[in-house]
Amino acid sequence: MADAEALDKARRKLDDEFAEVQRSLGDVHVAYQAVVNAEAEDNLHDLLKVLEKAVKEARDGGIIGSGANDHRRALDSYLALKNA
Repeated sequence: MADAEALDKARRKLDDEFAEVQRSLGDVHVAYQAVVNAEAEDNLHDLLKVLEKAVKEARDGGIIGSGANDHRRALDSYLALKNA
């Protein structure tokens, strides 16, 4: 079994990355709601572009965020230690 300290550290990293992605989902929800609430005279193309950008930042991370890619790496590391 993996060292308890290393496992705790990996779990904290996993939790931090998860929380970061959850925070970024707020932007996704706002952008999605703008698309849902759009009317015929609204520019759907631009609204969808904003939604796409929000999803990309949640997935890949923005300028200061880490994104779901880092969460995936943290999850892989955590599970490898947990299952060792």
